[in-house]
Amino acid sequence: MDVTGLGAAYLNDFQSGGGLINRDKNSGNDDFAEMLKRTAASQSTDNDPASTSSRIAKIDKTDKLYEQCQELEIFLVKTLVSSMRSTIQKSGLVDEGFAGKMYEDMLYDEYARSFTKSANFGMAEMAYLELTGQRGKSAPNT
Repeated sequence: MDVTGLGAAYLNDFQSGGGLINRDKNSGNDDFAEMLKRTAASQSTDNDPASTSSRIAKIDKTDKLYEQCQELEIFLVKTLVSSMRSTIQKSGLVDEGFAGKMYEDMLYDEYARSFTKSANFGMAEMAYLELTGQRGKSAPNT
């Protein structure tokens, strides 16, 4: 079976005014216009406060789940910074022993906390929205 010929015939039929719903050329345009009107009427306007509140996510920054999402963001940024640090040569400034490695690890923890606090990456907000079932809603600008 020649699939390309079948697709071309389908596209030609659609472009010639056959449409997918109605085959009558005149009623196809009317149905589409009516469908647009119904869709516009069913969706509320942007001036309606109820509609904007349904599209904006609610993030409770005092929630324990949000705090855990922030810790996840800090962990991911720390992993990124540590991975970047491992690609360059050691200068010998920090001791290579146990204490030096512990110091470097604590330093990267603080770097990650500082980066996530000031940079506003948004990974914590995305994780919170996903875990609370608010996927698809926009995060409020804070």
